[in-house]
Order: sequence, then structure tokens, then C-alpha cells
Amino acid sequence: MTFTPSPPPKSKSRKDGSNMAKQNKAPKFSEEKRCGHCGNEAPMRKVAEYSEVSTHMDEKENFCWNEGDCYELLKCPACGKIELRSYYFHEAFSEEAPDYKTLYPVSSKLPLGLPITIQKEYEAALKVRSMSANAYGVLMGRVLELVCEDRKANGNDLYNKLADLAVKNEIPGKLVAVADKLRIFRNVGAHPVLGALTQNEVPILENLSRAVLEYVYSAPYLAEQAKRAYEKLRQREKAIRKKAKKV
Repeated sequence: MTFTPSPPPKSKSRKDGSNMAKQNKAPKFSEEKRCGHCGNEAPMRKVAEYSEVSTHMDEKENFCWNEGDCYELLKCPACGKIELRSYYFHEAFSEEAPDYKTLYPVSSKLPLGLPITIQKEYEAALKVRSMSANAYGVLMGRVLELVCEDRKANGNDLYNKLADLAVKNEIPGKLVAVADKLRIFRNVGAHPVLGALTQNEVPILENLSRAVLEYVYSAPYLAEQAKRAYEKLRQREKAIRKKAKKV
């Protein structure tokens, strides 16, 4: 038996129909998130959604399921710029919160897994990177201070805090000397009596900071992402097998 839905009632006027369409299309919003353009944190309006979810069939087990990529276009209420993100839908996990991946904008210079406070300071440093080497050095030094604070390092100054992180195996001993060079650059940038940084030192500052941040945050983040992906794969296989048994 097939079911044919009855057509919607005709509106009395084009104006009434237009109003009805506007009422039916209530705006949708995302969860509170951080804009990749301006850094504002707020729910974003979903201006477009696209789904590639399709039905898959296992002929041997004689059962089917729905899964596929979904895309959302979001608009920031502060700067008005657009973000594109995606997530993978599988009906076995339809009640779980989607694992979103931002496709645009993407900053290749941003280390993965940074806490939000450190990420903001790192991005602030990137904004002045080409304008002032001294300001860049000072802000990168601030990033290093925040790393020590986040990892609860002990010590009277930055050098001793870094050494404490090495003792706690938060960073390798060899990285203490690397991080201490960031401290030295920060001091030069902050105090004119010590001289001035130039654009020649900027790439060195960037590489040194990334070495610290990627070891402390990016490596554990990537390991956790791999673990989560593996667990989801196992759960997906279990869900498919469970559904196959019911069929």
C-alpha cells in the first residue's frame, strides 16, 4: 500500500502564503561555539544544511542501515562571516551529539588540541606576527606562561617552571632549553634596553613555540582522537551485528 499525502491548503492570497512560508521556516541555531574568524563565542545561525545520508544494504545478513556525511553552513552573529562544518551520521548513534569537523575556515598554523585560553593568545600573537617582531615575541612568551599555568608548574620564574614541567615529564628535558629561548626572546621584545627583535627571529620564535605546544597538547590530542575513532568503529560494528541478529 502506498500513501499519497494530501496537498497543503491553498492560501487566500500570495501575501498570506508568503507569511505562512516564513512562519514554517523558523531559524535554526547551532550550539554555542567559537567563530573561526573573529573568536566570538555564541550560537550561530544555520543558514544551510546538506545531507549525503543514504541507505546501505548487507545482502548476506539481509539488513540495512542509514549513514553518510552531513554538512552545515553557519553564520556568525558578531562578524557575519560564514563557517562550513561536517559530521558523519550513522543511525546506530543518532542520539549522540555529532562529532563536528570545521572545514572552513581552517588555520594550518594553529596547533591542535590547545585549551581555549592558550589558543586565543596564540592567535593574538599570529595577528601581529608580520607587524611587530617585538610584540610577537612578548605574546609568545605570554603563551608559554599560560602553558606553565595550565600544567600547574611550580617555580619562582619561567625558567624554573619549565624545569618543573620536565621533572613531571610534561615536557622532555631537551625541550626546556628550547622553551627557555622563548623566554629570552620575550624579554628582548619587552625591554628596549636589551635590544630589539627583527623579522629574522620570527620564524625561530614560531618553530620554538610550536615545538612546545605540539608536544604538550597536539600529541596527546591526536592520540585521544585515534582512540575515540577506534572505539566508535568497534561500537558501530557491534551495533550492526546486533541489528543483524534482530533481523
